[in-house]
Amino acid sequence: MKQAALGGRNPVLYHQSVPSFSMPEWAAAAGYDGVILDLQHGELGLEAACGILRSIPRDNAYAYARVGSLDPAPILRLLDSGARGIVAPTVESRSQTEALVAATKYPPVGNRSLGPSRPALYPGDSYTEAGNRAVSAIAQIETKAGVDRAEEIVSTPGLDSVYIGPADLAVSYGLPGRGDWEDGPVREAIAHLREVTTAHGVTLGIYSGQPEYAAGLFADGLVDYVGLGIDLVLLNRAFGDTIAALDSARSTGSNS
Repeated sequence: MKQAALGGRNPVLYHQSVPSFSMPEWAAAAGYDGVILDLQHGELGLEAACGILRSIPRDNAYAYARVGSLDPAPILRLLDSGARGIVAPTVESRSQTEALVAATKYPPVGNRSLGPSRPALYPGDSYTEAGNRAVSAIAQIETKAGVDRAEEIVSTPGLDSVYIGPADLAVSYGLPGRGDWEDGPVREAIAHLREVTTAHGVTLGIYSGQPEYAAGLFADGLVDYVGLGIDLVLLNRAFGDTIAALDSARSTGSNS
């Protein structure tokens, strides 16, 4: 349903770790489809994240939040503020997945409390049914244990998506903590998770730091969406490129 709203193309999100209201606007203007507000790492607290979610148009299907734990209280606040997806980190079991679904979905799928604090957030004949369709429960698999238990995780009723954390996944295999792997156990894990998610009708996403790598994953049909870049990393790159360009211009000017 969400992908159809974009004309069937693969959604591209970014990770936001600083409490900025303007950053989602600039990202959307550049062509990003949405954001993953990161409450697990970075500077974003619950109050700031809820405010940012309220500033994002209600019809943006990719206003996601990654939480630090499966505590249902902050998850409820984020959802009532307009989050369209909750990403739970380091999911390694069916019981953790069930807790995620319970906190994210209204009954009878879960046990989310009914507290509509934004008008017309889920339009439809049944508010709770519309809410369950609109909001994604997303299990982040980022360890070897999670990959090994993929079948029990992905087959959990109510789970909508799996999101791969490639750097932590690499560390769990004894590899350097980086993403964008072209081969080895991380790449094999991506392919395995693609098979399992496809079999159960669950979407698959991944974090990537490089546009070319993300494009290759799309072309190979390995993922449905990507989180492309982190705000601080993107800013750091822009700062570095700007100063390097200035140094180059100064050097060229001094030699002329």
